Amino acid sequence: MPNKCLLKIKGLTVIQHLIRRVKKSKLADVIVLCTTKLKEDDVLYKIAKKEEIKCFRGSVADKLERWMGAAEKFDVEFFVTADGDDIFCEPTLIDLAFKQYMKRNPDFIYGDGVRGVDVPCGAFTYAIKTKALKKVCEIKGTKDTEMMWVYFKNTGLFDCQKLTGVQAYYKRPEIRMTLDYIEDFEFFKNVIENLSKEKKDFYLKDIINYLDRHPEVIKINQGLQNKFRDNQKKEIKLVLIKEYNGLISKNKKG
Repeated sequence: MPNKCLLKIKGLTVIQHLIRRVKKSKLADVIVLCTTKLKEDDVLYKIAKKEEIKCFRGSVADKLERWMGAAEKFDVEFFVTADGDDIFCEPTLIDLAFKQYMKRNPDFIYGDGVRGVDVPCGAFTYAIKTKALKKVCEIKGTKDTEMMWVYFKNTGLFDCQKLTGVQAYYKRPEIRMTLDYIEDFEFFKNVIENLSKEKKDFYLKDIINYLDRHPEVIKINQGLQNKFRDNQKKEIKLVLIKEYNGLISKNKKG
């Protein structure tokens, strides 16, 4: 969906809905919107300024380089990512990741239904230690890093952990909460417009309660999850610089 982060629901753009959810984290010290230097992304810089968060503009093609630039600029030791299309990224799960880092010092934490913990796809993405990200930026052999998790999980160089402490109530992998298709937009529109009538601020538990009362809403985009996973698998690749190709014996396709 072109320009999906600028689509509007109840007068706010998708990216504004996401920013306001992330702001509910109790442990985040700084929130940074990472985007590119392209003229067309000026609008995202303006939204970040309006929402009173930081903005970093970096590489057009390389997501990891953008993150690295933001981490260096704002002196970040460890961060949780929230993809721009994951409108219901859950602040309580973000804070779980921060707590896990403080207790167990991982390099990389993963947590959605596609990658291991069975929370709804889009409720939590990744958490990353900046030192580990710097190492990945040194060894990767491409700027195409959209499917970046393989550089952490498939190289054997990093301490990668599943998100721990997730309540059983949140483990609902059949619920899809990410924005790629028109059906996804209809799902988010339904939940936001209806649930906001009941609660000004709602969390993942409230969303799940609403969906359990309205199972037909889950079905709006549920059938797209396999298509989504298949498309992701096609994009997964591990490309390393020559010095590391001979040292890492993992499947280079992930």
